[in-house]
Amino acid sequence: MSAKLPKGVATVAQLGEFDAILDARSPAEFAEDHVPGAISCPVLSDEERAQVGTLYKQVSPFEAKKLGAVLVARNIAALIEAHFLDKPKHWRPLVYCWRGGQRSGAFTHILREIGWDAHRLEGGYKGWRRHVLARLAELPAQFSFRVVSGPTGSGKSRLLEALAELGAQVLHLEQIAAHKGSVLGVLPDAAQPAQKMFETRLLTALEGFDPARPVFVEAESRRIGKLQLPDALIEAMRAAPCLKIEACRAARADFLLRDYAYFLERPQWLAEQLRHLRGLQSNETLARWNALVTAGEFRMLVEELLEKHYDPLYQRSQEKNYRYADAPVFATDDLSPTGIRQLAKCILADWHCQPRREG
Repeated sequence: MSAKLPKGVATVAQLGEFDAILDARSPAEFAEDHVPGAISCPVLSDEERAQVGTLYKQVSPFEAKKLGAVLVARNIAALIEAHFLDKPKHWRPLVYCWRGGQRSGAFTHILREIGWDAHRLEGGYKGWRRHVLARLAELPAQFSFRVVSGPTGSGKSRLLEALAELGAQVLHLEQIAAHKGSVLGVLPDAAQPAQKMFETRLLTALEGFDPARPVFVEAESRRIGKLQLPDALIEAMRAAPCLKIEACRAARADFLLRDYAYFLERPQWLAEQLRHLRGLQSNETLARWNALVTAGEFRMLVEELLEKHYDPLYQRSQEKNYRYADAPVFATDDLSPTGIRQLAKCILADWHCQPRREG
């Protein structure tokens, strides 16, 4: 039997019981990751946190605590004045900091003294992280995944979106990771989240699924850009049945020219991304591809990338990792939005995956 929590302390399991979740950590800590739905309410700025930490190490804990008390009290007063004066007496906020200690303790104490039923999160953000990692280690095994595979340019990500629109359960890993998964998968205007944020978003997605229904996911490697998939998830995916999308190289090239149109608008940026292929392709090949970028010969570039880089990688990947041997094949050369939607309908019908009824 677990020990009874002190008054004004709540657990991760009680997150849904509160009207607001207040993150008392610094803005940089919040940006790296936070509890879903939390509001950034820093009781110390990034600079103030560094200042107090330096004083703690170089002078004494006592001097650091004096300065910290001044700054925390001032910032809490400003936060209450700016954001919470309109809250009614029955408002119930939950506050957390890094460990559930002094920063959230001070904030919670003042809120409770005012008369609100404020609580502090047991273990703080570190407690939340333990929860995320524990759940990601156990949750993937509860789902029946259906792995969508096919060579680059087969429209797999768009197919996942079409499946989702038709009511299927979809785990869109590249969307969560803000990356298209390949060496040229960097998005020009969207940075990837931190690993911790990626894992939080991944857990949120998984907890929204019904284990009684299949979950469609794309065949991914362990890494998507700079981010790594949890071991339990990649193991569950690799043990799951696959389906193959087959389309001719010309249709795939057409699709990529549409789907990666932002590359064509930024040829210099495209040339910089091609540098990531050093060591994978010869200097002569890379020089030719850069010349094609300069000349605006994008279709020829895409076709050569498929022929010399992506298709050989896909062929090698079929020999390991995923269950390709008995995978049903869905062939199409129509990778337009209409064609992909029709393909999604065929997959749902063939695999007897009934979508959720609307209305």
